[in-house]
Amino acid sequence: MKPYLLSLGAGLLVGMVYSLLGVRSPAPPAIALIGLLGILLGEQAIPLARQLINRADVVAYLRSDCAEHVLGRLPGDDKADG
Repeated sequence: MKPYLLSLGAGLLVGMVYSLLGVRSPAPPAIALIGLLGILLGEQAIPLARQLINRADVVAYLRSDCAEHVLGRLPGDDKADG
């Protein structure tokens, strides 16, 4: 949960700096978020194609490696705590 709060705090800080400088953010928030989603999904296109070519278990890949990369470590996910 801490990385999410740090990210939110950094975003708020940048927003306040933009406000003090009297400028708007470079992109409307919805467009920026959709662009970031596209980047995350695009990063998975090649590994997913490799899984298909190798006839590996695509569903298992999507649930493990792909989901972890796109979604990050979700709150309450204790498996990575070690």
